[in-house]
Parts: sequence; structure tokens; C-alpha cells
Amino acid sequence: MGGFLYSQFFVTPKYPGQSFAGQTVLVTGANAGLGLEAARHITRLGAARVILGVRNVVAGEAAKEDIEKSTGRSGVCEVWKVDLASYESTLAFGDRIATLPKLDNAILNAAISTPEFSTAEGYEQTITINVINSLLLGLLLLPTLKATRQTDPSRTPRLTFIVSEVHAWVNFPEWIEDYPLQVVSDPSKARMNERYPLSKLLEVLLVQELASRVRGSEVIINMVNPGLCHSQLTRNHESWTFAFIKMVLARTTEVGSRTLVAGIAAGLESHGAYMTNGDVDNTMLSPFVRSDEGRQAREKVWGELSSILEGVRPGVMQGL
Repeated sequence: MGGFLYSQFFVTPKYPGQSFAGQTVLVTGANAGLGLEAARHITRLGAARVILGVRNVVAGEAAKEDIEKSTGRSGVCEVWKVDLASYESTLAFGDRIATLPKLDNAILNAAISTPEFSTAEGYEQTITINVINSLLLGLLLLPTLKATRQTDPSRTPRLTFIVSEVHAWVNFPEWIEDYPLQVVSDPSKARMNERYPLSKLLEVLLVQELASRVRGSEVIINMVNPGLCHSQLTRNHESWTFAFIKMVLARTTEVGSRTLVAGIAAGLESHGAYMTNGDVDNTMLSPFVRSDEGRQAREKVWGELSSILEGVRPGVMQGL
């Protein structure tokens, strides 16, 4: 908590300045909030093609128009539909990405936070969107990212997952169960007041495992904590107390988005690493993540996820 407060009060991530000239960049959750502002930076910095992955196409088109107006660059952004609550939509989006001549960077930012229990594809929807399909999409992107590296060895593509410091604010006793993702999706056992932090803990563990199975020289895979920012993530359930905390502590959306851009600008040292304030800092990972129990939990959840995803798209794990 001390590190969180220090960062919020005293640290301002650097304004992005690295050129993305000629590059193709994907940003999911790009119609609003951090994703929108990150896409704006990337467009400003010269990217040739910026794909806005959105669930709401109308909102995506409005975001595209706003980016074009603010940057003075038209014909760069494209709006592509993807709904991470759906296997079918996620697979279709991944297959469409596979048709691109190249993909230089991807920021997987789309996520939900809700206190209401609901299911999607047989799992609690936060788990489906923030964890299962986010990792599925990452796996679907890997062949195109790797192919881009082979075509142009001068630069290594980046795959950046957006996580959160709240991963350290929750316990995960369910990891000892045979099928933890099933257990946390049981409505009688789900602690929905902790669901978003738990989803980010699971994502941290799984991104670590994913990165351990991919050579950083092929694709740099990292994860970024943007800090507490003004965004639309909690728009449907924000209390007066939390609204006040955000008013006092939260970074602006633009400042928070700088950390997303830092993820796809970071070097090989960021492979498999946790980034906060725009810099690699694995010391900010939770004690659980860094413990032997955390390693065991990571392996168990990876095994369960692998089984789920092989059922969704047979052979998807063979691309590692």
C-alpha cells in the first residue's frame, strides 16, 4: 500500500516519445479510457496502422474520429469488433488478425469490473473476459507477432497485458483445488467484492507462465500496471467512497495511458516482467506471486487454462 500511495502522489510516468513509424499496433478496449488515450499516443507517434479492438463498434467509430481530430492523422485507425465474453468472437478476431501482413505490437487492455455474478461461456464473466479470453487472444496473436519478427529482425514485437496492483490485495485459497477456475466460477463460492483483483492476480500468474514458454528474442511479453486512473472501468458500480478516493488519488486517463505505451516500447529486460510507473519493477509483485505457492498455483491454473483453450481451439497451445 505504501508503494501504491507513493506512486499515486509522487510519480508521473514519462510522456511517450518513441516513434512507432511504419508499425501496426493493436489496442483492445480502445473506445474509451486508457485504451483510447494509448491509441491516441500511438497514432500521434507515427504508427501506420492502429487497430482499435472494441466490443461496441459505434463507440469505436467515435473514438476513431476523436483520435483523428486530435492528432491530425486520418486513415490510420481501424475499428474491429471483438467481444471477449464470447469464444466465437475472440476466435474470429484472432483469425482476422492472422490475415494481417504484420503486427508489431499489441496492448491487451479490455477488461470488466462488476460486483454482479453472471456467467459467460460457462465461467463467471470476469474470469472469462479478463483471464480466459485475454490469454486466448494473446495466444492467437503470437503466430503473427513471431512472423513479423522473422520478416523484420531489426525490432522485436511486443505483447503487453494490462494488469493492476490490486492483484496483491486479494487471497487465492482456491488454487489448491483441482480446477480453480471452475471453483471461483461457482456462484455459491464467488466473492464478487474481490473478483476484479482476483482476475488480475490470475492474469499475472498466467502471463508469467506464457512468457516463460516464449523466447523474448521472438516476442517480448510483459504486463503493465497503470495505477489508479480515471477511466470507465468501474462506471457501473462506483460508490461515493471510491469516487472520492479517485478524486484525491487517481491519475488522469492520459497520464495512466502512458504506462500502456511504455509496455510496447520496453526492451528485452521487460520480458515476463511486471511494469509499474512505466518501468520494470518485479519487486512490486505480490509476495504470493513470488512464493513457491504462487509458482505452484501458476502451474495448476495454466494446466486448467490449457485444457479449456484446447477445447475451444484445438492446437492453440502448440504455437508456443
